[in-house]
Amino acid sequence: MKVKGFLKDVGGASRVTKARLNAFETASATPDPVDPIGNVAKEWHPGPIELVVTEIRDASPTAKTVRFQKVDGGKLPPFYAGQFISLAFVIDGKVLCRPYSISSAPFEARRDPGYVEITVRRSKGDGLICDYVNEQLKVGDTLTGSMGLGQFYYEPLRDAHHIMALAGGVGITPFASMAKEIKGGTMDAELTILYGSVSSNDIILKDELEALNCDRVHVVNVLSGDEPDWKGERGFLSAELIKKYSKGDTSYFICGPQVMYRFLREEIKKLDVPARRVRFEVFGQAKDIASFPGYPVEKKDKTYTLTVVRGIHKDEIPAKANESLVVACERAGIVLLTDCRSGECGFCRTKVLKGEFYVCPENDGRRAADKDFDYVHACATYPLSDMTIKIPIE
Repeated sequence: MKVKGFLKDVGGASRVTKARLNAFETASATPDPVDPIGNVAKEWHPGPIELVVTEIRDASPTAKTVRFQKVDGGKLPPFYAGQFISLAFVIDGKVLCRPYSISSAPFEARRDPGYVEITVRRSKGDGLICDYVNEQLKVGDTLTGSMGLGQFYYEPLRDAHHIMALAGGVGITPFASMAKEIKGGTMDAELTILYGSVSSNDIILKDELEALNCDRVHVVNVLSGDEPDWKGERGFLSAELIKKYSKGDTSYFICGPQVMYRFLREEIKKLDVPARRVRFEVFGQAKDIASFPGYPVEKKDKTYTLTVVRGIHKDEIPAKANESLVVACERAGIVLLTDCRSGECGFCRTKVLKGEFYVCPENDGRRAADKDFDYVHACATYPLSDMTIKIPIE
């Protein structure tokens, strides 16, 4: 920046205004359709895109990796390693949106043809879409997706050069993306992954992770189950184990099941790590909302009437107290689109017109003004009485 002097700098606004007016007066009458800034924005944020399944392979005995390419063969939107994709599945005529961390690397999306991959684990009886992906999705199927979402990525201006990734279960996926990008792409960082699994047979992406070990990527598998022949680390991702693999100034990135988050919040405290060096990925909707503080347990098995207003149209549907407003709408076939399903992004922002509700305290990403004026993120909000909500018209 060139400083011209106090008076000239203070008067700069008026000079800019005169220059703009002069540009308007002397501009051509022929419209210029080129919008370079808009073109860049569209490239990064094109909105929903049509994707086709081009490959499905086993990632472990209980998980599969699904590869997508654009239906038209075009370029995929750019993204950072660690971000997620939101996919819309149409099952029995109902639109169900689910977010999945991307397990492929950004540089793989830039190939010709480029692709993006997710790795999905079978559920234990409570994951409709997880089981659908593992058992029914097939090559050639098409879905609508939005990608390049979320804040769980490495930023050199904010994060330490050494990343300690603490993963559990399918929470390994964003770190697989980071590891691939470091080894074969453009991400300048050092990554140590402590990956907790119950048994060696269920280490997701095991072969891929072993192939990624190099001078800047170090993968350490940790087993919590009883496996006598296991030669590696054992137990849980304790403060002692984390400290063993930390290197001076380290940023800690954490992704896994909800119970792991609760455990690691306490373990990280023991290490006296600055809050700016700890990043938790959002973990999706709460598995057992009645276990959170302040939730009225006596209401968890009740079912209420939810009135959903869309323009002049109203629907009355059942809503269980232990399921989010989004789930109630999905069961009734009402489209209430989501992205993160963790209360963070605000994509499912909804106006509450009437009724009592509970917002999961670990998933409450609302702005202060939204709290004052009864707006909620429907994926993190649970009915405690009959309710009326107003949602966008799709």
